[in-house]
Amino acid sequence: MIFSKKHVNYESEHTKFISELKKQHPEMDAGQVAGRALLWDKAPVSLDEQARTEESRLRQRAYPYQNKV
Repeated sequence: MIFSKKHVNYESEHTKFISELKKQHPEMDAGQVAGRALLWDKAPVSLDEQARTEESRLRQRAYPYQNKV
């Protein structure tokens, strides 16, 4: 999508707010990186450990609350 030249320098209110917030609190970026590392960035798992985990997993029925009679 190509914008006309009069919209090239447009900056939304939300973008301005975030830019000002980051200028006022420069430590926020480090906090975001630390939060991402805590929740999403996990250490790699070896193939042996992955296989052991799969073997030790218990199989569950499709509907566990139904009694087999």
